[in-house]
Amino acid sequence: MLGSWSQSQLMSSSNSHDRREEEETDHPRPPTAFHMRQLLVSCADLISQSDYSAAKRFFSILSSNSSPYGDSTERLVHQFTRALSLRLNRPGISPSTAPAALVFDNNMVTSRPCGSTSNDHKMLISYESDQEALRSCYLSLNKITPFIRFCHLTANQAILESIQVGQEAIHIIDFDIMHGVQWPPLMQALAERSNDSTLQSPPMLRITGTGQDLNVLHRTGDRLSKFAQSLGLRFHFHPLLLLNNDPTSLALYLPSAITLLPDEALAVNCVLYLHRFLKDDSRELLLFLHKIKALNPRVVTVAEREANHSNPLFLQRFLEALDHYTALFDSLEATLPPTSRERLAVEQVWFGREIMDIVAAEGEGRRERHQKFGDLGNDSEECRACQSSLESLRTFTGQDPAKAPLSF
Repeated sequence: MLGSWSQSQLMSSSNSHDRREEEETDHPRPPTAFHMRQLLVSCADLISQSDYSAAKRFFSILSSNSSPYGDSTERLVHQFTRALSLRLNRPGISPSTAPAALVFDNNMVTSRPCGSTSNDHKMLISYESDQEALRSCYLSLNKITPFIRFCHLTANQAILESIQVGQEAIHIIDFDIMHGVQWPPLMQALAERSNDSTLQSPPMLRITGTGQDLNVLHRTGDRLSKFAQSLGLRFHFHPLLLLNNDPTSLALYLPSAITLLPDEALAVNCVLYLHRFLKDDSRELLLFLHKIKALNPRVVTVAEREANHSNPLFLQRFLEALDHYTALFDSLEATLPPTSRERLAVEQVWFGREIMDIVAAEGEGRRERHQKFGDLGNDSEECRACQSSLESLRTFTGQDPAKAPLSF
């Protein structure tokens, strides 16, 4: 009787196991985050070897298991799949080996077959020229993450501590001022510091802000002027236009483009700016640093992303970017709901643009070239000269400017 019962139980257990196997076959489990990462890396590896036909087979799996509206892994995979698709659809690659291109706009993501013409390629990255969307996303990024705000506040503190109480005039050169969100807290601190000393009036503050849109610069200056007026702070704003969004154009005519007055304490602010000079060599960065040094500033504040997106080897650059943006997307998921429109905009427009540039662009067209400060100076004499220039621009804290106030 016992033997009969045990056999029946074993048969029942076996049948149950078979049913589970059939169910798993009919409804396979979704890939894990680790599995999706491996698929991305394998696809990028094949592309790096120019095995486009083999890489194409990964896209259906990646696309079907990613979404801009899913969890952080699905959103991350979606952005990197778009970027890999764009890389495969660059001019010069046969359309027969490339997947359907993922076309992006600010409201939705779709896919369509894509040829290899340059017009198709320009259409895919047309959102690069939508500067209004980028400026809006910058404000959202500043609102929902602490990264930029912490850079700004720490840089402001460095400026305040480097300028003595009683200084009559302060001049700040802000490279790529955008909306000027860094400066209201500094203005308020200057006004409060003067109020604490009944014998000292608030200093005269001048800000020279660079940018690529003169209208935006004027609007930024108007907002800062109104805020300064509300504090009783004497203030002047000077816009300085970058030609063709090219930071190197400014380096060519510094310091003649900037008016420096006697008795002014000069501060130079380069928050998330110096990486734009990193190309295949560092001569442009070296020139810019020498020009800044010639201005004889009281303090130079520099903040850069602690990431390595400047590697000339595509696969190594891809792996670095994948690790970096995995951390960023996970942090957004931990703090914001999936329905957050600001989160969606930052992931798709701001981070999406960066990922597109790092993964899909090559040569002079690649602009997101973040590099860890510890790695600067390992490649060439020019890089070592740049590192030496940064050393000579030590702030009042005695730190390297690339590490002060913050690298993140």
